[in-house]
Amino acid sequence: MARRDTPEINAGSMADIAFLLLIFFLVTTTMNVDSGVSKKLSEKPPADYVPPVIKEKNIFEVNINRNNELLVEGERMEVKDLKDAAVKFIDNGGGEGKVENGVATGPCNYCKGERSEKSSDHPNKAIISVQSDRLTEYGTYLTVQNELLRAYAELRNRLSLERYKIPFPELEEAYKDDRDNEDLKKKVEDIKTSYPQIISDAEPTSN
Repeated sequence: MARRDTPEINAGSMADIAFLLLIFFLVTTTMNVDSGVSKKLSEKPPADYVPPVIKEKNIFEVNINRNNELLVEGERMEVKDLKDAAVKFIDNGGGEGKVENGVATGPCNYCKGERSEKSSDHPNKAIISVQSDRLTEYGTYLTVQNELLRAYAELRNRLSLERYKIPFPELEEAYKDDRDNEDLKKKVEDIKTSYPQIISDAEPTSN
């Protein structure tokens, strides 16, 4: 019986095919992008710096445990309720009307809060302290931070509409497009100074 020769496989185009497949997957594959919170770190204070004394009522404590549960001012709270609670704290305006270092600490004539003596004196005194556990999910941490930023955004937008008849995001955008406009600069700084974002991240717990 005659022996048949096995025909050779033409592999000359395999490299081209592999290259085309590589290009295809590079073009069509979605790359994951890490999300995060943009924060500006403060400069190192001078050696002779003495930290100010902060009243306990001017600190809004937000704790996230390892089970991603929220404890706000010692009480359980759902994330969906955090923004409103933060607005209430920041906008309380319970100060007695004094000035420190040229900055008014109360009363807040633009605040619309309850002016409770047990809550913050003034928006520029209101500090939000966030503490998470080392096992807290990063997504939960970001959600909490986002709700706190929404609280500040709501207050700034309200004040901007009252004073300048324009939403604060539009005011900011207009200033970004015209950095030389001193009038826009003053307005943006006025709103940001009235409601400064003071969010402090405490050292994560490990228990």
